[in-house]
Amino acid sequence: MSAVETIDLDAQRARPRRKPAVGNTLIGLSKPEMAEALSSIGVPDKQIRMRVNQIWNWLYVRGISDFAEMTNMAKDLRAKMAEAFDIARPEIVTEQISTDGTRKWLLRFPAHGAGRPVEIETVYIPEEDRGTLCISSQVGCTLTCSFCHTGTQRLVRNLRPEEILGQLLVARDALGDFPNRDAPNGAFIPESDRKVTNIVMMGMGEPLYNFEHVKKALLIASAEDGLSMSKRRITLSTSGVSPEIYRTGEEIGCMLAISLHAVRDDLRNILVPINKKYPLEQLIKACRDYPGLSNARRITFEYVMLKDVNDSLEDARDLVNLLKGIPAKINLIPFNPWPGSNYQCSDWETIERFADFINQAGYASPIRTPRGRDILAACGQLKSESERMRKTERMAYEAMMIANHGD
Repeated sequence: MSAVETIDLDAQRARPRRKPAVGNTLIGLSKPEMAEALSSIGVPDKQIRMRVNQIWNWLYVRGISDFAEMTNMAKDLRAKMAEAFDIARPEIVTEQISTDGTRKWLLRFPAHGAGRPVEIETVYIPEEDRGTLCISSQVGCTLTCSFCHTGTQRLVRNLRPEEILGQLLVARDALGDFPNRDAPNGAFIPESDRKVTNIVMMGMGEPLYNFEHVKKALLIASAEDGLSMSKRRITLSTSGVSPEIYRTGEEIGCMLAISLHAVRDDLRNILVPINKKYPLEQLIKACRDYPGLSNARRITFEYVMLKDVNDSLEDARDLVNLLKGIPAKINLIPFNPWPGSNYQCSDWETIERFADFINQAGYASPIRTPRGRDILAACGQLKSESERMRKTERMAYEAMMIANHGD
C-alpha cells in the first residue's frame, strides 16, 4: 500500500530558531566565497583557511545542519556563525512513498526579495545496485512540452545553488546516508555503501536555462573532499538548449542526457517546442561535439513512447539513422499518464518491437520500468502549486537566458 507521510509543520515552527536573512546561507558557496563570508564576521585571516575546511567537512562529509554540532570550533565562533548564517535544510512539506519504494519529497524554499515561498518536488528511486536522486533545477518550467505534466506549470523562478544542493542533503538525511545515521525502518535501499549513488538533473525545470547555478551546485556535489559524487554518476538532462551543451561537458564534466522524443522536426516542434528554436540538426551537432564523448561516456537519449504518435518501426529506423556514429544509449520511457494529458502509452508489444529494432542496430535500448506512478513521481509527472510566470515574462526570460548564457 502507498504510504504518505506529512511532516508536522506546527511542531517544527514551535522550535525556537533565529532565521538569518535569505541569501546568508553557507550551503552552495565555493570555498573562496565561504572564506569571504567568514572574514565578514571577523574571523582572523590566519584562521580562515582552516575554518573553511572544517565547515566544509561538517556540511558535506558529516551532514551537519546545526552550527552547535561543529564541536571542533569554539562556542563563541559557533554562536557568531549561527547569528549571521544559515545552514538549515529546506522545509519538507510532505514525503510520499510508493509501493515500489520510490520516495517523493515536496520541499518548500523561502521567498527571495518580494516573492513568495516556493515548492518543488524531488524523487528518490532505489534499485538493488543503485539509488538515484532526481533533482529539480527550477520551480516550474518554460518549455511546455505537450506530454509533460511539469510543463503545465509556468516558470516561477530558478533554484539557487543552495536549493539544488539542499535536495541532495535532504535525501541523504532521510535515508541515513551520512556517517552515524540510520536508514528508516523498512526502507527499500540499494545494497551499497551509499544510499544515493547517482544524481540526475531530470526533475522540474530545464537545467541549461539555469546553467550557472546548476554548474556551481554540481561542482560542489562532485568535490572529492565533500559530497564526493562521481561525475560519471551525475547526469544532466536537457530538452535541447544547444548553445549550452558544449559548456556542460567542458565546465561541469558530467554525463549528458537528451530529451529527444521525436526524430522529425515537425513532430518534435509539437512534443518539445524548444525544437523550433534549436532544431534537430543543431541539437545533434552539439551532441557530436560534446567534450569527452566516447563509448565509455555515451550520451543517453530519452524517448517517451506515445501510442500512434512516435512509436512506429519507421520512427525506430529514423532514430537509428539520426544518431548514427554517436556513442549513445537510448532509454525508452513508457508514457506516464497525468490528469488532463492528451496522450496514451504505447502498447507493450509495440514498445518491445521498437526496442528490438534499436538493439539489433547496435544501440543499447533499455525500456525504463515506470517507478512511482501511484504518487505521480514518474518521469514527466512532477509539479508543484507555486504561482506561474506570465507568458510575456517567460518569453523575456528565455531571451535573457540565451543572451547571458544562463547566468
